[in-house]
Amino acid sequence: MTEQPQRPDPKQLRASDADRERVAQLLHNAMSEGRITMAELEERLGTVYAAKTLGELEPVLVDLPGASVSHTQVSPAAAGENLPDRRIGGTPGSTFSIGVLSGATRKGNWVLPTQHNSFAFWGGVEIDLRNARFAEKHCTITAVAIMGGIDIVVPDDIVVDVTGIGFMGAFETKDKQGAADSAPEGAPVVKINGLALMGGVEVKRVPRDRKRREGQTQLE
Repeated sequence: MTEQPQRPDPKQLRASDADRERVAQLLHNAMSEGRITMAELEERLGTVYAAKTLGELEPVLVDLPGASVSHTQVSPAAAGENLPDRRIGGTPGSTFSIGVLSGATRKGNWVLPTQHNSFAFWGGVEIDLRNARFAEKHCTITAVAIMGGIDIVVPDDIVVDVTGIGFMGAFETKDKQGAADSAPEGAPVVKINGLALMGGVEVKRVPRDRKRREGQTQLE
């Protein structure tokens, strides 16, 4: 009698991106219900996105009622529905950036707070969101430039709403080479408002894709 091949332990099966995203959604739900804190969410999400097997996903859900790792397959279309953008969440960074007769920069791995205020007077401020996270899905940058300049660099896979006013100055958006409207469903939304008085506020949209970004001309 031929022996049946031994079935692998389900916990040893490789986790897919859809598996990790389902668990991440359960954790976000748990935080919204007050079951875990923001700090716990960040720690557990680190475990989730580093997990290679289904078994490695289970510990982050063990103390959450009704939450478990599902082994059923989900179609790619369904897997992307109602999933949180992994760039949303984290401890908010500085709520202001000021350049008075000098310069200020906010760039690299930082968390844009729900409200960030930027002010430039006879100086300059640079805000770069390409590697940033976002404290909430909807964030606002209020930029005021008086005889100064504020440059805000945003990747083209977030939603940007620019409503600032230019008076004897310019408050404008420029799409750099290769930039496109490619924000996925659920992407962060950044509203940029404020005033440019005898100065300038420029929002520069650039491609997220590294290969395209490396091929574009240098930011002016």
